[in-house]
Amino acid sequence: MELKISPSIGIARLGNSPDTFCLSPEKLGGLPYDSDEFGNMKSAVKHFKDDAGLIKRQGQRFRIFDMNENEITENSPNIESINWTVHLANKKAAWYQYSELEGNLLYGKDNSYNNRNVPLRNASAKDRKDLIIDPGPRNISGPRKSIGFDKDNVPENYPATYPNPSVKFGTPIKTLGELKTDDEGRLIVIGAFGHAGGDKPLTSYGGSDTWHDDIADGPVYCTVKFSDGSPDIHLQAWVIVGSPDFAPEIVNISTLSDTMFDVGVRNFDLVPEMYSNEKYNDDYIANFHRDILPIIQRIGNYQWVANVQSMSAFNSFIFDFSDPGETNRKNRETYFSYFRPPNNKANPSPNQSQEVLFKEENDNFIPMMPLNSGSNSVSNETIVKFLSLDQTQYFLLGQWAKGLFENSPNYQPFAIDQTTANSVGNCVGLPMCPGIEVTWSMQNPNVYEAPYLISDQAGIGGYNETGLNPNRDECEGGGCEPGDLTKRMACPWQADFFQCTIQYINFTDPEINKDNNTPKPPTYYSYWWPPQSPWDVITGELTAEGQSHSHLPAGQQMNYARGINSFVQMVEHWSALAFIKNNNAGTEGFPYFTETERNNELFSYKEVPVGTISGNDQDNETTIPVFYIEESMKKVAQKSQKAKKLVNYLESRAFNEIEVHEDGLGIPRSGTRSRR
Repeated sequence: MELKISPSIGIARLGNSPDTFCLSPEKLGGLPYDSDEFGNMKSAVKHFKDDAGLIKRQGQRFRIFDMNENEITENSPNIESINWTVHLANKKAAWYQYSELEGNLLYGKDNSYNNRNVPLRNASAKDRKDLIIDPGPRNISGPRKSIGFDKDNVPENYPATYPNPSVKFGTPIKTLGELKTDDEGRLIVIGAFGHAGGDKPLTSYGGSDTWHDDIADGPVYCTVKFSDGSPDIHLQAWVIVGSPDFAPEIVNISTLSDTMFDVGVRNFDLVPEMYSNEKYNDDYIANFHRDILPIIQRIGNYQWVANVQSMSAFNSFIFDFSDPGETNRKNRETYFSYFRPPNNKANPSPNQSQEVLFKEENDNFIPMMPLNSGSNSVSNETIVKFLSLDQTQYFLLGQWAKGLFENSPNYQPFAIDQTTANSVGNCVGLPMCPGIEVTWSMQNPNVYEAPYLISDQAGIGGYNETGLNPNRDECEGGGCEPGDLTKRMACPWQADFFQCTIQYINFTDPEINKDNNTPKPPTYYSYWWPPQSPWDVITGELTAEGQSHSHLPAGQQMNYARGINSFVQMVEHWSALAFIKNNNAGTEGFPYFTETERNNELFSYKEVPVGTISGNDQDNETTIPVFYIEESMKKVAQKSQKAKKLVNYLESRAFNEIEVHEDGLGIPRSGTRSRR
């Protein structure tokens, strides 16, 4: 019998609700699912937070299927047992400081960490293995079981490593999450609580020495035993624990699934009729509904989380995009001409397509597509200023432009597990600077054993005597260890989340992003990954009480993170942010996304007369809205019953006030402190 774990790469997410969790979406752009206390799936989630305003942790459900897509569970005939083993770890503190694209070996060996002299995090640490959060593997089997990745239940003789149980700033890490099994013995991997802490003041968005957070990743193993004496079957998958997805129904233009599909097509013979012998087939017939329409729809949905009017115009359907005939060929070719081609990573020249902002024709010009930051619009090393589609997306759109596509909704899906594609499809694929859930290492074929399957360095039990290696680079080959997929991300994640919103990008000099540590003028206002880190959103409070706490009418476009005004506040109060939800999801084609479940009671509000800034009393007839966190928790608790519960949580947790470095945090990566 041939079996598989689905998904082969799953996504769990952090939350800070102590008692509630939900299950990860199983559709692309789908909502998470509510569940009972054992992880049995219910209907789509109605509330992302508990009644105190704390975010539900998100658990990834893993299931076993045969090749006919029949599910195998503990209750299936001839099944004696299904035994799961999961090994989560966090290697961030033992890795290099985040440095945009430096270290990315796809740009050549000269771009290695050593050749680029990229400094280590915690460079003074004597034993770098001690910097890893490695609780060791956990085993679970049978229905309705549970076990945590805690310090007090480490497997016997495993050389586990944990950070200090107490920290000077923030919150110590005591767990990386937990495992559960539902009534059928399916595995649920649940993320941890979004804690972050350290002993030194915060220094930058990329990483601060002595700090840890509870992001994690690692392998998922399964052994299926049969009651008729048939040989055991051993299976493997991977799980990534990321930050919350605050707009789960809005999908990135280039998703992590697109990235993995592109790697599979160009390196693993995934679709040989499309790509073979290191080149695309110019006669390949694309499918409009599978390959083209999703790109167009994703472009349109960005309007709910970012104010990009020029990009929204490309969703206007001013001609019949689905018509492959010659009548519309000129329209398709014109549309395609606005998309910048991907850079050639093997070409060290800075004069490449992703350094070009505008398409210019005589006196006409318009920003090219997609209008987002590239994977390095921040530093002057290995510059990629503006976003492009990945190579396979760009090829398919080019086939569409030439009319080499079919307009059939009954298309043949690609030979990939759709649950896996949907799971990773709800993560950022491009740009990657570093990204949100994972980063550019996922573009490297050395990370994979096969399409959508992570290469495992050791296998089950492979680290039982040695623990994890803090030094090896899986991008050189040899497979991954627990913690390898997330170690390149910012530490703590909340600091980069505060920064990864908008970017001022120079568009005239392909060789320079920053001059004297600020973006070289002239610049253009671009966004990073709005579906994961929204910027412009629509207010959604519809009751008098709700609007009294939000201080805003419904339907107004506002800055998403208003009121969280610093790195420190984001580390402490990330769970106060709203979720962006489609209020008209039951109908086809007419979405209406607004904020929901923002902890408005936490914030105070003032209308500041402009005259207080200009010194001109005549300017006082105009005011500027200012949101800020209310310092008096007593005042917050008086606002509502929910606010009282939130304050009880804030006062009971072990959180130490955070300081920043005496020299400050420097100029933000975007070059501006203005958050509107």
